Amino acid sequence: MRPPLETPPPSSGPLAGSTLVRTLAADLPAVPPGSAVRLQGWVHRRRELATVTFLVLRDRTGMAQVVVRAADGSQQVPPEETTVEVIGTVVPNPHAPSGVEVVGRQDAGLRIEPLTDAAETPPVELWRPTLAASLPTQLDHAAVAWRHPVRKAHGEIAAASLRGFRDTLDAAGFTEVCTPKLVGTATESGANVFAVDYFGRSAYLAQSPQFYKQQLVGVFERVYEVGPVFRAEPHDTVRHLAEYRSLDVELGFVRDHRDVLAVLRDVLAGMAEAVRGSAGAVRLGARVPDVPAQIPVIHFAEALELVGAPADEPDLAPEHERALGEWALAEHGSDFLAVEGYPLAKRPFYTHPEPGSARWSNSFDLLFRGLELVTGGQRLHRYGDYVAAIRARGEDPASYDAYLAAFRHGMPPHGGFAIGLERWVARLVEAANIREVTPFPRDLHRLTP
Repeated sequence: MRPPLETPPPSSGPLAGSTLVRTLAADLPAVPPGSAVRLQGWVHRRRELATVTFLVLRDRTGMAQVVVRAADGSQQVPPEETTVEVIGTVVPNPHAPSGVEVVGRQDAGLRIEPLTDAAETPPVELWRPTLAASLPTQLDHAAVAWRHPVRKAHGEIAAASLRGFRDTLDAAGFTEVCTPKLVGTATESGANVFAVDYFGRSAYLAQSPQFYKQQLVGVFERVYEVGPVFRAEPHDTVRHLAEYRSLDVELGFVRDHRDVLAVLRDVLAGMAEAVRGSAGAVRLGARVPDVPAQIPVIHFAEALELVGAPADEPDLAPEHERALGEWALAEHGSDFLAVEGYPLAKRPFYTHPEPGSARWSNSFDLLFRGLELVTGGQRLHRYGDYVAAIRARGEDPASYDAYLAAFRHGMPPHGGFAIGLERWVARLVEAANIREVTPFPRDLHRLTP
């Protein structure tokens, strides 16, 4: 239960000396009728009629209706989005939000006190059920547009997802770690990194925590991280960002990539369960997936054949992913499908090959409703294999010396995966563009706000 004491009474200002503690909108139905309450929030909507004005106040938990009558004297309802404090009495009203409303007290009337200057007219209409403004307008005014209950629900779903992610891994013996975001070398490819001046030396914004989370498997065995990653890829699509939140996991003493996939399955189930009970998912009526006990798996070669792609295709195109998602739903009743065995040549050098094959890898992509959500797999763990793999790519192992040092001192067979948080949320709420669920997106064109 939410604690009854929200904030202490003010020590100064027009309401100084009030003994009432703050009541949140979600708690109003539990307040006995006739009780005095103190609300704080934003003026979400005001409707002025001939003899009465209805004020809808919004706080972090929901909406509360306040009725301002002529008997309340000279009380003025400030413009929408002004932050206010309201002191009044709770009375039942089946037509009001949650069945109650706040009216003037018999002894003291209704008090509405602005907590700031009157707000300017919002750039988007926050009181409407949906945001009618164009996406560029919403992004230009993100700090205000995200106050809309739909956008706020996206943030609540993201927060619930992170909670489920962490809770599941904590229970499975993982340790949360924090790795550098300024690095001296590119993780996978120098062409896809943002270069920065680091005290006169060249450095880069990290593409992923891959090298560090692998090294930390040699310390903790099981690690995870939540943090930003940066990709200098000139994509201008509805599914790509230059900066996003990556949910990274790495675990030691695996037999192969299937052990990694099993952990991923449990993580997704934990995230879905946390989202299912979140206020944001309830408010939106989000279609939260049921994660099957075993995620269906198909080999990359079979996937190409299934979608009618050439057998030498190096990757799956977006239309292939959509077709495979439809197949998984029809054939297995699953919103998820793991495609394993991607061509080794198209995977990073640290990827473990499929036993007995020089072409295929022990890696996978996980599709969620026909969209790539996760990349994962088994990694190399022997120093000699790394040296050979790096040289086979035409690179010098010496340039990876700091990374390879751990493998000269005993590393277990290991693997891991990374989930894109924004993609997960976008697919959950069926957003047309990943920017709809990203508070302050960074992409090819946008660096502000």
